[in-house]
Amino acid sequence: MTNKLQQYFPMIRTREEILTSIQTNVVLDAIFNQWTDIQQEEFLDFTTGVRGVKVLYDFFFKELMNPETVPERLSSFLSLLLKQNVKIVQVLPNDSTRIADETTLLIVDIVVELDNGTIANVEIQKIGYAFPGQRCACYSADLLLRQYKRIRSQVHKSQKFNYRDIKSVYTIILFETSSRAFHKYNENYIHNFEQKSDTGLKMELLQKYIFIPLDIFKENLHNNGIRSKMDAWLAFLCMDDPEWIIKIIQSYPEFKAMYEHAYDICLNIEKVMEMFSKELHELDRNTVLYMIDEMQEEINRQKAQLLSKDEQILQIQKEKDMQISQMQKDKDMQISQMRQRILELENMSKRK
Repeated sequence: MTNKLQQYFPMIRTREEILTSIQTNVVLDAIFNQWTDIQQEEFLDFTTGVRGVKVLYDFFFKELMNPETVPERLSSFLSLLLKQNVKIVQVLPNDSTRIADETTLLIVDIVVELDNGTIANVEIQKIGYAFPGQRCACYSADLLLRQYKRIRSQVHKSQKFNYRDIKSVYTIILFETSSRAFHKYNENYIHNFEQKSDTGLKMELLQKYIFIPLDIFKENLHNNGIRSKMDAWLAFLCMDDPEWIIKIIQSYPEFKAMYEHAYDICLNIEKVMEMFSKELHELDRNTVLYMIDEMQEEINRQKAQLLSKDEQILQIQKEKDMQISQMQKDKDMQISQMRQRILELENMSKRK
């Protein structure tokens, strides 16, 4: 197979070179042989340029989009997304008390503070939740509270705290596989949410959300191609087809440096194999958790259906009991009327 990417990235090694590095190292060879045939081929494909690297793999994304070492990349992406100039001034820890271990299908979670004080939480998930809004609202509330506490702690005792010092918080979620709700709007792949009044009254409410279903973006990309730098960014994040990678760097040459960075990472075969093994482990774990969640939802649906049927049966039984009761009343009344008529006839007979 012709390796088109090697023409652009000469540091990419051949399949034979990669396999030799693995087979001559006892530890690496043991790790490699633990993988399935499909997993082995996937690893060899992206390390040899047969396919592009999967930027959404946790270890690639954290290296390529690290806001501490290459802040200009995340700044560029967020500037386009937020439609304002963004400069990352610091990276905030995201190990707060919000939701310590939710057993989510999370790839990466980065919290950054921008130059105007705004906080952005960039998160990528493998599979969209059935109801992502609730979880995002909890994250957003936590980000807002953390900002409030931080600003409050920085205020000198002689100064007065002002709520106007608190800036907007953005929760930005990229779904690798989105939930059914998004597919009702399959011509849109960037959804902005914020709180608004139903009367038109303007007030600065601070919590904002951006949802990006990358699977829907892919469908649009195949139909429309790369029409903007925002499209190029999203394609960079989710496309591993060499043809598309070439289109990206031809349309926007600045992306070539990021792909070079990725293939430089691939030169450290030991590190990449270790990270890939962790990725596979997390994928397996998350797939099981997702299946459990799906099964639980199905169980809940079935319980609801059974409960509904039980309620219907009870209602039918109640209606039948009422009908029987009414029929008994009608029968008793008819008997009473018949008795009364008999008495009347007997009285008439006696008078004669």
